[in-house]
Amino acid sequence: MAGFIQIIVFESSKIDEIRALAEDYRAANPGNVNRASFTADRDNPNTYCNIVEFESYEAAMENSNRPETSEFAGKLAALCDGPPKFYNLDVMETYN
Repeated sequence: MAGFIQIIVFESSKIDEIRALAEDYRAANPGNVNRASFTADRDNPNTYCNIVEFESYEAAMENSNRPETSEFAGKLAALCDGPPKFYNLDVMETYN
């Protein structure tokens, strides 16, 4: 495998609070991920997608099992307008 990507899709009317929460988490936990992108759905207001790239599935699960990550996920869920939806994807190929 060429890596692992986790996508979290969620809806929230509290996006400024979520962005501040994510910024604090990243500052306190540098180097947990290979790369991350935070996106807004142009066609669906208040719908967002966080795309997080990891070296492997195992690295992603190790990160998910960290107490700091669990705490962040709980705080994120509390700011969402419904439950987040998670996609766990094995990278088969990448293109530039």
